[in-house]
Amino acid sequence: MADRSHWDPEMAAFTDMMDKEAAKYPPVRAAFPFEPNRRVNDILGMVTAHGGPEMAERVDRFVDARGRRVFCRVFRPVTDRVLPTLVYFHGGGWVWANVDTHDRMVREYAAAGEVSVVSVDYALSPEAKFPTALEECAAVVRFVAEHGAHWGLDPTRILVGGDSAGGNLALATALLLRDAGGPALAGILANYPVADSRFDTPSYREFGAGGYGLNLERMSFYWDVYVPHAIDRLHPLAAPLRADLTGLPPVMVLLAELDVLRSEGEALVEKLRNQGVPVETHTFPGVVHGFLRATATVSKAREAVAMAGTWMKQVAG
Repeated sequence: MADRSHWDPEMAAFTDMMDKEAAKYPPVRAAFPFEPNRRVNDILGMVTAHGGPEMAERVDRFVDARGRRVFCRVFRPVTDRVLPTLVYFHGGGWVWANVDTHDRMVREYAAAGEVSVVSVDYALSPEAKFPTALEECAAVVRFVAEHGAHWGLDPTRILVGGDSAGGNLALATALLLRDAGGPALAGILANYPVADSRFDTPSYREFGAGGYGLNLERMSFYWDVYVPHAIDRLHPLAAPLRADLTGLPPVMVLLAELDVLRSEGEALVEKLRNQGVPVETHTFPGVVHGFLRATATVSKAREAVAMAGTWMKQVAG
């Protein structure tokens, strides 16, 4: 059991609630056989997916990429004017979750940032491995830039964002598009992102044993199925902390204090600053990995969404 003496009380109550919900199902393990674990994880993800701000429009779309029709859900908080577009990549270790599990989260961002959101159901591992998901994410951004106006989106003011593995994909998508000559992005929102493939950081040593929403065992499994060849985990599009970050658009990095990924997020912020990229960051005390799922009950999650919303208005408004 994790030491909860420094936990935010609302975070602890949320975690207790999710633990009670999880007890109704077989334990989710970072192991094979895989599909039963995915089903249970996605059921649990739906516990926090409901509610949130009402949208003027919520429609399902498809984008062709790599011979696959990539499912996307488009959220528009208003339809009487064209808003900037946030292309959002959900978390889940590259192996589970989907646009349904993150429905409330993207609604919150749409309302707080006054943006339309394209939530992307990219291909998951182990069925698809690096760089398939990344290439699909980039294809969706390119589609929005070329054809987004037909969906009521602004193709000239595009941000990318994501949480955890989705934050990794957002950073990597921005790097891929930068090196390919565009389209240009207005900003990158990275919520507790997977930035590197190392496990020897201070936060891994402190929180890796478990009980904090994410642990070393699970992250090791995620890397094994997403990037099975160890040499590829050094690739800058798999581990963005290893990339040359110059020329990226403004970045916001939101971190959780009690998270195995905190140290690599801090290193990412430092490298962005050293390489001249405008970056804003905040580490929320007393909360664990995935705390943004808890906007209904955890005030710090709502604070994080509001902070990101203000930033999006500044960089893309």
